[in-house]
Amino acid sequence: MRAVTYHGRKDIRVEDVEQESVGRGQVRIEIDSCGICGSDLHEYTAGPIFVPGDEPHPVSQETAPIRMGHEFSGTVSDVGEGVTGVDSGEAVAVNPILSCGECRQCREGNYHICDSIGFIGLSGGGGGFAESVVLDAEHAVALGDDVPIEYGALVEPLTVALHAVRRSGLHSGDSVAVFGAGPIGLAVIQCARVAGARSIFVSEPREARRDRAVACGADELIDPASTDPVEYIASNTDGGVDVSFEVAGVEASFNAAIESTVPSGQTTVVSIWEEKVSTHPNNLVLGERTVTGTLAYLGGPRSDEEYGMVIDMLADGRLDPDPFITDRIGLEEIVDDGFERLIDPESDHIKILVKPND
Repeated sequence: MRAVTYHGRKDIRVEDVEQESVGRGQVRIEIDSCGICGSDLHEYTAGPIFVPGDEPHPVSQETAPIRMGHEFSGTVSDVGEGVTGVDSGEAVAVNPILSCGECRQCREGNYHICDSIGFIGLSGGGGGFAESVVLDAEHAVALGDDVPIEYGALVEPLTVALHAVRRSGLHSGDSVAVFGAGPIGLAVIQCARVAGARSIFVSEPREARRDRAVACGADELIDPASTDPVEYIASNTDGGVDVSFEVAGVEASFNAAIESTVPSGQTTVVSIWEEKVSTHPNNLVLGERTVTGTLAYLGGPRSDEEYGMVIDMLADGRLDPDPFITDRIGLEEIVDDGFERLIDPESDHIKILVKPND
């Protein structure tokens, strides 16, 4: 079958690979859609980061080249011995968390911050940029009858946002600022609105992304290239927002996210970083502000918990992935029409879905 493999920085290939057999406790999924994620772009331009280089990943036991793609959905076509709760013909979204199951965090149920954390499609274990994939059945979460199978590829980024909002301490009626309106930033806007945010400020330099932020529920838009977001937010609130989210991954947005909150405010950092940042601790200390990190979503035996919440909200319309999707492409076009377009600073694209079997 055809699949996308990561060989190194700026070296992603579409190749013929062998299909795996389905073992005990596993399922085969025919891929419908797989989204190109910001993490994929980081690996392409600055990796390897999550991709194992010289040393095998402790869970997958793989090194590059590995198959890519971790935001994906499809249809179960084969079910291995001992599998319960997943049926052939069922539409599923895939929770890609890889965990050891033995470290302290795994023993406490925090599989997503396992000492050996990894992700299918980034750390080995198969990937969604392929015609099909074989994986342990616990990764397959049923979409049900009310969620289009293509939307299943957006469950992963939406659940990143859901987990971030749950980590943030946001309460109904709080004011919110979101720094960065890429796919995850847009998802955070939607999840914050569902959680009851009173007003949502969005700082984003690209006009097309600001427009999409409105479609996702933003109330106030800020172009940081022409307007100081900290001053704007302070002057349009009672001294700052209650909760901010850093989703841009640059030093300026990190500091602005903290400084935009009211004293005792909460900042949640969602970005994965390529570089260190410099900040002044007094911005935290003097206002008793709190900064919280967030990574991914619940996984392992808990794969369906937060994924299930997002699927329910897709089914009843509280979440809408349509504003994210800007194109659909075939597997063979993934580099030129996918990765290269998304890293272009002039591009208006948000989420490009790859359709391996079209």
